[in-house]
Amino acid sequence: MERSEFNYSAPFTVTNEMKESFGEKGYVLIRGLLEKDELQKIKSTLEGSEEIQRHSFVTDDSEGRKSRVSLWCQPGNDVTGMLSRSQRVAGTSAELLGGEVYHYYTKLMMKEARTGGRFVWHQDYGYWYNNGNLYPDMLSVFVAIDKCEKANGCLQVLEGSHKCGRIEHSRVGGQMGADMDRVEQLRSRLPHKYMEMNPGDALFFHCNVLHTNAANVSDKRRWVFIACYNKASNDPVIEHHYPRYNKLDIVDDKAIRECTNVTDMDGKAFLDPSDNKTIEASRG
Repeated sequence: MERSEFNYSAPFTVTNEMKESFGEKGYVLIRGLLEKDELQKIKSTLEGSEEIQRHSFVTDDSEGRKSRVSLWCQPGNDVTGMLSRSQRVAGTSAELLGGEVYHYYTKLMMKEARTGGRFVWHQDYGYWYNNGNLYPDMLSVFVAIDKCEKANGCLQVLEGSHKCGRIEHSRVGGQMGADMDRVEQLRSRLPHKYMEMNPGDALFFHCNVLHTNAANVSDKRRWVFIACYNKASNDPVIEHHYPRYNKLDIVDDKAIRECTNVTDMDGKAFLDPSDNKTIEASRG
């Protein structure tokens, strides 16, 4: 049985065991992908950036709870861009997908204490499919900025569900959700995992993995940084609000520490929520 959890240490190498876990389970969990000083630098930038907050929008879970999201289509040259472009994130994504990748988008998910809404069961490819991506050669890298635990609505996945192919999705409140009859059938067969993570841990997961998270009813916020990648060979066949293939300049891991730009967010191409057809959002 493949293990799915590994510890980061520099220099970092993607092993065959990691690739096997990604292929069989649909995900790989890397503990401590960000070291403490790197995490603090990223966290301070996210918290202190007026531009990231100014471009954020609210999603409603239809149960009275809300989450705030800020999403950008280009990584940019600030320290958060160095994280998305780093060898340990983008390079690992290329290794797991088996070829060159480009940056699809990055988002900061902000679930505040006692008010953060839930996200329904879904696959990312459930709606990325409609963006002109012909193949599910895509993944997300979920980096915990705060501690993620059951109490504050950590990510949940159905292990191995990526092997089931794309499931039909439809509108659920302000979100796109998977067909729940099929989800329940799969839940009867597949391990249901709660991805409890410490700050700095990262989960690399396939775009067809079914996942969800509960509302944050705790007194602790839950912020996560999610960078998404598409395989270069999967260049979308239509123009969309998310980018088509453009060469990603992958940087050495030391760029996270060495980057001095923590304020200039030029070039990130923040998404206007009115252009996003997969969610219903507001600026409120």
